[in-house]
Amino acid sequence: MSDERIASKAARLRWIERKLYNNPQGIRVVDLAASTGMDRRTIYRDIASLEDLGIPVWQMDGKFGINREDYLSTVRLNLNQTIALFFAARLLAHHSDEHNPHVVAALDKIASSLPDETIAAHLTRVSEQIQERPTRREYISVLETFTRAWADRRVVQFSYWASGRDEPEERTVAPYVLEVSRFEPASYVIGHDPLRNALRTFKLERVQHATMLDEIYEIPADFDPYTLLADSWGIMDEAGTVEVRLRFTAAVARRVKESLWHRSQVVADLPDSGCEISLKLGGTREIRSWILGWGADVEVLAPAALREEVAEHARRMVGLYP
Repeated sequence: MSDERIASKAARLRWIERKLYNNPQGIRVVDLAASTGMDRRTIYRDIASLEDLGIPVWQMDGKFGINREDYLSTVRLNLNQTIALFFAARLLAHHSDEHNPHVVAALDKIASSLPDETIAAHLTRVSEQIQERPTRREYISVLETFTRAWADRRVVQFSYWASGRDEPEERTVAPYVLEVSRFEPASYVIGHDPLRNALRTFKLERVQHATMLDEIYEIPADFDPYTLLADSWGIMDEAGTVEVRLRFTAAVARRVKESLWHRSQVVADLPDSGCEISLKLGGTREIRSWILGWGADVEVLAPAALREEVAEHARRMVGLYP
């Protein structure tokens, strides 16, 4: 902290609030005093001021912290920031296939706090749409457990029903990040798997009976999920990088070129008004279903293995329509 920030009580209160929130195991007053350059008596008064402001501060064994379950943050948005949030809410509604009460509560709070009645009304409608969907209570419980574990740096034990298995198996993971898929209504946890002693990705919809353990972990300083997933088509980063080349017909070329599907994509126009796209991906497993969605308007040029997989799907589809 700079001397100017230390001298400002308002800035100091914000700094202490963040420190208390981001230390789920608690932090001592002497450490706060050392970091701010203030005496302990001042820090005690600052903590009391936070409590007067409604911040849910707890004290135990000489340490202070913030109750994250009851903590409410304050965000001020201008009109353009508000519409950006509305777009995010609409994407969430399109992407979600269930009623998540936390999503509904968040949207309702945002809507009630917005001064612009038009956008607030539409946010309320988005919330109502999500409420109309069925609730999977087991999934919500799993998501809550992983969210708390990720925030508090706690290891999670869970039963996992992997694809292709006849029964679930017991697993543990240290959550490094929670992520959602771009192409399906699914959420994932990426973290350290002690069984494999490596990073692994687990789909939360396949998790059963998640329990947060007392074991604490640290996320490596060099872990960057966005770099890790930069080459992936979705959420899975397979070993190595492969070049995928696709040829699209003139019927869909314009639609294809309207979007940036992947950061590596290179588009070339063809004489027949079609187009060819080249992509460098960390695997081909996830892009296959996207390719199939274009039907007969796309041809896989490379790699050969992916071309054969798509061709086999096409042959099977022909068999369904004799």
